[in-house]
Amino acid sequence: MSGSTTTVTRENVTTLFPDVHTRLIGEDLPPTATLANGSDDSSDLAGYDEEQIRLMDEVCVVLDNNDQPIGSASKKACHLMTNINNGLLHRAFSCFLFHPKTGKLLLQQRASEKITFPDMWTNTCCSHPLAHPAEAGKGDLISNVEGAKRAAVRKLEHELGIKSEQVPVSDFNFLTRIHYLAPSDGKWGEHEIDYILFIEADVSLDPNRNEVQDTRWVSPDELRQMFKDVESQTGIDQALKYTPWFRLICEGMLFKWWEAMEKGNLKEFTDDQEIRRM
Repeated sequence: MSGSTTTVTRENVTTLFPDVHTRLIGEDLPPTATLANGSDDSSDLAGYDEEQIRLMDEVCVVLDNNDQPIGSASKKACHLMTNINNGLLHRAFSCFLFHPKTGKLLLQQRASEKITFPDMWTNTCCSHPLAHPAEAGKGDLISNVEGAKRAAVRKLEHELGIKSEQVPVSDFNFLTRIHYLAPSDGKWGEHEIDYILFIEADVSLDPNRNEVQDTRWVSPDELRQMFKDVESQTGIDQALKYTPWFRLICEGMLFKWWEAMEKGNLKEFTDDQEIRRM
């Protein structure tokens, strides 16, 4: 999954990556609190949007290849390709929200201000459980999933203005985990074990324009046509770009999962114990 020849473990992670901590954010603080940075170098973030720079201080869960937490590090450290190419891996989630009456999927277009993958279309909400007891889990899959669901509730409100009561934690379905690596540009990228979450919910949207520049509800056929427009370079959506994890999920299992959900058979695909290496 990476160019590193060294296996990253709990024992060597802080030696390999000086910006990695061995602790979580305390329970007395909110998940979005930050730890002291291991490095004062802010040159990597020069010229970016001020709010997006601030969010780069949030603290992600650093993992080994088996999804076991081995530390914590800033969002910035986790998304620098210099670290990713040496094997630094973190936890993420990808939420797919469907309208309960129409069955359509809510897509978002990431804001131009985003540091990674700006302007790209993707699934409803993609972000990270933070290194806090409420979201990090305890190392077992059940608690890790619960943490990812709580992170999804938090970020759906932050990015799309969806109130927590419209998306209760108990209404999310966990499907599987995917492990992938994808560069955004020469400096930034993703190397994640990504928890895939489905939810059907009738929601009210109030997008945060610093995060989301557009939204669209699509049927399976409409989404397929969006992809065809790009591939054929014809049609109204030919210029759209998509996040790599969204394309991976769509090319793999999304349409099969979507069909199962519409037929009431989604449980056949939930709670997968394996990690899919993409």
